[in-house]
Amino acid sequence: MLIGFAVPVSGGWSEPAGQASVARRAEELGYHSVWTLQRLLNPAGATDTPYRDVPDPLVTLAYLAGLTERIRLGVAIVNMPFYSPVLLAKQAATLDRVAAGRLDLGLGIGWMPEEFAASGAPMQRRGARAEEFIAAMRALWAGGEGFEGEFHRFPPVVMGPAPVQSPEPPILLGGAADSALRRAGRLAAGWVSASRADPGSLGRSIAVVREAAEEAGRDPAALRFVCRAAVRVRAGGRADRRPLTGSYEEIRADFDDIAAQGMTELFVDLNFDPEISGPAADPAESLRRAREALEAFAPGA
Repeated sequence: MLIGFAVPVSGGWSEPAGQASVARRAEELGYHSVWTLQRLLNPAGATDTPYRDVPDPLVTLAYLAGLTERIRLGVAIVNMPFYSPVLLAKQAATLDRVAAGRLDLGLGIGWMPEEFAASGAPMQRRGARAEEFIAAMRALWAGGEGFEGEFHRFPPVVMGPAPVQSPEPPILLGGAADSALRRAGRLAAGWVSASRADPGSLGRSIAVVREAAEEAGRDPAALRFVCRAAVRVRAGGRADRRPLTGSYEEIRADFDDIAAQGMTELFVDLNFDPEISGPAADPAESLRRAREALEAFAPGA
């Protein structure tokens, strides 16, 4: 199982200097990837959200692309309803070029009504819209094709420059419902789990994705399965310990359990730990703990 690391993207520590420090050190330590996430906004007065002061994920990855050379750059995820296919296809192709072919493009359908309202996007039929959105992006990347769908249409057009990765940057779909899992199996390069996913039931979700891929005539063995590991480092030895919470040794054992379920990749994400990203967290201390975690979870450590 390949190991990645999420850069600071939520809370007071989500500053460019800290993002650069984490990404550079992750590359030095041999991590496979670094990751961002998207949150456009929050409801006014929300106090219990882990998504605070979240910068744009694609702009952040473009910044990190210029500071790294080998490590892959992933976003998990951007929500398709807040874009047009042509805009996201252009941004993704450009980012893939800036990153010299290192982009992993995680896509989702969104869930927060306030984000849809502010974006002017409908929440109805998100699944059907997502499938057409992906098809439209692929037509744009292919070049010279038109597209005629229920929600999107355009005449034969050429979009350039093309992505470095051919025919496209790997598309990883999020989602927990069976319909979303089956969509990933039919259409995508793989699936990425959410922060709230039960680490003990990932194998069941993987099985649904694989079954849908096989039914669609695709090779399930070629798919990628990426776990967002919402880690909380704490004192070990608790009898009531939850997976991914505890000592470094305990959490590493959890990684082994996750790999055994069929996950091909995992990235450590500290952004969902209130001690790291919460309102009372000290940004300097959060960054110190992130550097410590980078050393502890490094491949081969």
